[in-house]
Amino acid sequence: MGIAELLRDVDGSGAFGVWLGRLDGVPVFEHLAERTHYSASTMKLPVAMAMMRKVEAGELALDQPVTVHNDFASAAGGRFGVDPHEDEAPATWTKLGEQVPLGWLATEMITRSSNLATDLVLEQVGIGAAHAVLAEYGPGDSAIRRGIDDGPGVRAGISNLMSPAGLAGVLIAVGNQQGASGNYLRDLLAGNQWNGEIPALLPAGTRVEHKNGWDTRIRHDGGIVRPPDAEPFVLVVCTTSDLADADAQKLIANIALEAWNHRRDLGGVR
Repeated sequence: MGIAELLRDVDGSGAFGVWLGRLDGVPVFEHLAERTHYSASTMKLPVAMAMMRKVEAGELALDQPVTVHNDFASAAGGRFGVDPHEDEAPATWTKLGEQVPLGWLATEMITRSSNLATDLVLEQVGIGAAHAVLAEYGPGDSAIRRGIDDGPGVRAGISNLMSPAGLAGVLIAVGNQQGASGNYLRDLLAGNQWNGEIPALLPAGTRVEHKNGWDTRIRHDGGIVRPPDAEPFVLVVCTTSDLADADAQKLIANIALEAWNHRRDLGGVR
């Protein structure tokens, strides 16, 4: 089944967006790629990119100690804490009150998608710096405006938004970034331990540098796929729908498989 046919099969059950292209940034298939969705954890990649910019500038260091806590300034004023019951990455929670290296938190943020680690890194980086990265590389209305689980911010209507084209833009930037920071970010993404979407149906051992995100009615994934016998390609699929979560994951996996099957002639995707 082509990507367009896969999308027709779920028509009417929600909002679905796709961006597919190579690392030169030219898309070969788009479907509502500029439409934004709630970003969920896909916003963690621009946070990591902003962190590395500050590391390169000497403003932060990967080995600097950060005290693990669960009390943060809300984008709407006041304070908030991360809900431990909605954080599927337990390691950071075992360090409450202790100091850990910033780089350790960044690894938990990307590879395990830790919400607590994310807000700790974001506190060091600054929401404005993370948004600036997304605004630079992600076209349209994609935005980072608050931390994860910022309840006062949510109630005030402050949201993090991501479009397929926006996430593709930051992935392309990471895929083309030279030097140690680019290698570091790509290795973080390749170490992602949540692999139920883009990597799920690809051949075992395929390198996929990706960041996914999920919430109620939300399932996204975006990554750089590196076949051994073809040029790398970038795929982003965002879903906000009434599909069962497993079905949303399956849809993304099938779209990735269709792209994989056309990897030597990506322009043949339909």
